[in-house]
Amino acid sequence: MLWNLPNSLTFLRILMVPLLVVVLLTRFSGSEFWGLGIFLLAALTDLADGIIARRTKAVTVTGTLLDPIADKLLISAAFISLVELGLAPAWMVVVIIGREFAVSGLRHLAHQQGVVIAANWWGKLKTFSQIVAVSLLIVSYQLGQWVFLSKAALWVALAMTVASLISYFGGFWELVVGEER
Repeated sequence: MLWNLPNSLTFLRILMVPLLVVVLLTRFSGSEFWGLGIFLLAALTDLADGIIARRTKAVTVTGTLLDPIADKLLISAAFISLVELGLAPAWMVVVIIGREFAVSGLRHLAHQQGVVIAANWWGKLKTFSQIVAVSLLIVSYQLGQWVFLSKAALWVALAMTVASLISYFGGFWELVVGEER
């Protein structure tokens, strides 16, 4: 079935991305909190769609394709908006988004070889640390003397992103390239 609940949640996450960008980049009273709410709701749909799909055995080709796209759109749009707002350095965001493209490319090559690269703990830690960093950065103006937490969270997210990249490429590069020869 093409449109089951998990796929609907994934599609909802995709639809929330432009709303998130508009809310983050349009300064109005409470915009940070609205942006945080939209971002966290979208992030929760990612958690929910996966759990529901696995528990109800509703994993579909459509969901398998759309879910990672929705994830990348959400994180990329949030981080790019934070660069625009001057809350995140562009170079860090380029590394974070670049990792997404690199691992997606590795997964594509692996898929062509019949190898499935499933998410590992480094990938899950990367995602969690990015959600925390984006959340804290969105409300960083409201943190007062605790603003350093948002910057520290961004550094942690960057470290987890690089560790995840190394983990995936270290674990699968030889397997994928070795079979290509």
